[in-house]
This record gives sequence, C-alpha cells and structure tokens, in this order.
Amino acid sequence: MTLSSRRRVRTAGALAVTGALAAALAGCGSSDDDKDSGSGSGKTHVVKTAMGEVKVPVAPERVVVLDTAELDSALTLGVKPVGATHADAATGFPGYLPKEKVAGIKDVGEMMNPNMEVIAGLKPDLILTSKVRHGAKYDQLKQIAPTVMTETTGYPWKENFQVHADALGKKAAATKTLAAYDAHVKEVTTALGGPAKAKATEVNMVRFVQGADIRIYGEQSYIATLLKDVGLGRAPISKKAKDGFSYDVSPEKIDLADTDVIFQSTYGDPKKAKQTQTVNSGLWKNMKAVKSGNVHVVSDELWIQGIGYTAADKILDEMKAALTKK
Repeated sequence: MTLSSRRRVRTAGALAVTGALAAALAGCGSSDDDKDSGSGSGKTHVVKTAMGEVKVPVAPERVVVLDTAELDSALTLGVKPVGATHADAATGFPGYLPKEKVAGIKDVGEMMNPNMEVIAGLKPDLILTSKVRHGAKYDQLKQIAPTVMTETTGYPWKENFQVHADALGKKAAATKTLAAYDAHVKEVTTALGGPAKAKATEVNMVRFVQGADIRIYGEQSYIATLLKDVGLGRAPISKKAKDGFSYDVSPEKIDLADTDVIFQSTYGDPKKAKQTQTVNSGLWKNMKAVKSGNVHVVSDELWIQGIGYTAADKILDEMKAALTKK
C-alpha cells in the first residue's frame, strides 16, 4: 500500500537472506570493486543520499525502482527501469503511466516487501527508493547494487526528483522537465482567472482510506504542493493537519471538510473506506461544495499515489478542467 505519509508508513523488518538469494547476489557480482566499476563506460560519480554518499554509474543501464515516485521520475526522465514494485496487487503499475512505457518492466513484488531474489536476478546497476520505505532493507539492497535513497516520499517530491535525476545521469532532462512544469502551472492559473481569483477559491483534498479515518489533506503533502503552485486557496482546516500531512475525521465530522471546492478520492473498497456511508449522509449532502456541484471525484492512483512530474501534468489538466467547467 502506497501512502504519502512519513508517520503512517513504517519500514518492514529486514528479510532473511536465503541461500538462493546469496547465490543470486554472488552471480551478479556484489563486491565493492564491481559496484564501483560503473555501467557502460565504467565511470562513476557520487550521489548524496539519505544514507550518505553513494557511488553510482554515470549512465546506469539496469535500474530497479521500489516505489511509485521513483517509477514516475525514471519514466519522466526517459529511463525505463528493468524492475519495479507494485503498489496495489489489483492494479499493478500506476494506470496513468502510458502502457508502452511500462511494458516489459519486471514486477519485483509488493512495494513494502520487494522480492530480493528477483531484484538480484535482474542484475541492476542502480536501485532507487526512500529510507522511509526501505531503510531497514538498505544493507541487503546495497549488496545487490548501488542504492540511492531519499529520506522520505510525498511532500519533498521536487527535491527527490533532483536526487533521482542525479543518480540517473539525467540532470539536463530534469531542467527541461521543471521548465515545462512551470509553464503548465502558469497556464492553469491563467485559465482560472489569474492569481487573485485562484487564491479566492478555497480547496480541500479529501481521501477515503480503507482501514483508516477520512483524510483532509494538509499543506505538507504531494497534492498540496500542486494546489499551492497553481495558487489556489486552502480551507482553514488544512492548517490544522497533524505534522502538516492530514487532518483525520470520522464520517460524523465530515462537515469539517466543507469549503468552496472538494477533490475526492478513495483508496480501497468504498464501503470499507466509509466513502459510501459518508457521501450518502445528510452532513455530506448539506455541505456547500456538494450543493454547488463543486465536488470532483478523482483517481486516487493519480492524485495521491503518483508523486512525480508525469502525474503532476495529468493532475494539472484535470484540475483546470474541473475548476473552469461551466
């Protein structure tokens, strides 16, 4: 399960290195000399990571990514990983990514429990992930290939993207990506009537989560950065979010989420996530955003789990369409 939250995601306990895994590691050559030899030209450079400085190939050719943010970054920068984890067994790789771009990528297991033996068998020359996801598995991962970890995921996605670009040897492509994103943001703000009108529109992002309370997203989350970049106003409740991430409520307090506009997503089964119960309640139906037709149901996979510039481009388009419809 992929959730953009430092406080909700805990790294799983380290997997025992089995005899089969040890053999696979030996087969892909995991000595320091081998790892430092680089890929292709044999040249390496140093990347600053959450786990310290790591030597990586200047032009890695066999990359494995262990979360959706890293997958988005790699594909955005024109790098097709040889392996990636899946966030949801039912959907596999995020559906917002073009099929041709994910075709041929080996599924190396569920995001929080990647299959080390499968990863080793791919003989990667670089692994990308974050400490919050796989810090407990770092010693195992670095035996397979140089492993670049950011501290966390979600909110610092722009800084993380730069780390990914450095590790992939794609800094020039990253610069172009940022310029295109900035231009897209300005286009959306203009379509909304300019900065003043955008700011006057207060928005909440509400997520129904199976097995958890309803989340009203705060100002330190991936989606919050996009709302801020466009210049949209945020409802006062967003400032009360614990750790800046989300303010959690029960269906009986859903009216606290009321504002001018609500973007709504659901993770898991709608009934188990209390979405069905909530949207059929009197509290929900009496909210001004509901009465004015300004509740927009969006893809959880894209708006919450995507975490990258490819996802951001699609979200900006959907945001523009929703907020400018007559």
